[in-house]
Amino acid sequence: MTAWVANHADSFTLRGMAVQLARDLLISPEDYLEGELTSPIKHEYLSGVVYAMAGARNVHNEITGNAFASLHTRLRGKLCRPYNSDTKLRLRLPAGLRFYYPDVQVTCQPNPPDDTFQDQPIVVLEVISESTRRIDEGEKRDGYLALPSLEVYLLVESERALVIGYRRGPSGFVREVFSGLDASIPLGCIGAELLFAELYERIVFPPAAEG
Repeated sequence: MTAWVANHADSFTLRGMAVQLARDLLISPEDYLEGELTSPIKHEYLSGVVYAMAGARNVHNEITGNAFASLHTRLRGKLCRPYNSDTKLRLRLPAGLRFYYPDVQVTCQPNPPDDTFQDQPIVVLEVISESTRRIDEGEKRDGYLALPSLEVYLLVESERALVIGYRRGPSGFVREVFSGLDASIPLGCIGAELLFAELYERIVFPPAAEG
């Protein structure tokens, strides 16, 4: 009996040390934001853990640039404004604090100019590839759809003219599909629309897989 207590006491001590070490390794939001100002690479932040972001392919950056340019033109002189992937999005969720770098976000209630993040996006757009699909369609989607301000989340394919949208309705978010270069996405929540002809301008898609 004494040996059992001693062994389990050691186990509890080691477990406590492991938990304390994990807590000590967590990064505060303040340190994260300060570090991002001078970091040569971007990082995303999930409840104290920081993840380096991989570089994107040219096609990803071209579609992202097209989306931002199209929305910027249509929102010129209006209350809402788009932000590119240099601006973080802060998510204050029950599971913890997160910071992401969405490819494009639109807000009508922007944070102060000295902030490096936004809190109340109405539209969020992510250009996806096979390497980012799991996170964009899972973790990020769940986080974005939990934002009270969000009205539309767009997942833009980079190898074909296809966008999956999640639009807020009376009973929650409804999944939508838009396809074809003649398609357009209505964004009444910001008084604009996103044309596929502009979104995919100068994009050359790979040949369709056979079979």
